Amino acid sequence: MLRADGLLGARGAKAAAAVLAAAVLAACADSEHLAASKPEPQPSAAAAPPPPPPLPPPVNLAGRWKLAAAAGGACFMTFGGSSGGVQGTIAPEGGCPGNFFTSRKWTFEHGVLIIRDHKGEPLAQFAVGGDRLDGQATNGTQVSLSR
Repeated sequence: MLRADGLLGARGAKAAAAVLAAAVLAACADSEHLAASKPEPQPSAAAAPPPPPPLPPPVNLAGRWKLAAAAGGACFMTFGGSSGGVQGTIAPEGGCPGNFFTSRKWTFEHGVLIIRDHKGEPLAQFAVGGDRLDGQATNGTQVSLSR
């Protein structure tokens, strides 16, 4: 209890210290209990392995190719890219049928050669095999590439 001079008596000070110590211990015990009750994060079920890298075309596409459309018209295109690569550039020489003058990139995806325009939109898809590739433009026209 407080004495008239504002100080705790010896008994009061001991009691206050004991109450304070009990409160601190209780808080520690509660936080340990809470930490122990939180489940540990479990690793996800067998993480899927990353997909295999895409396979390169079975033919080296780098070099000069002649694009011909069944509806008429032809032009030459130079395909750039490393041997065994799955993508590269295209430089049309001019006079290409349809909108093939906008050809800028080729990609090889899922066994198919895709010619893309300057916006990355597909212009045609070709089956790959040998020195002649047959395919179809996005407008339905039959097209071919030959060396």
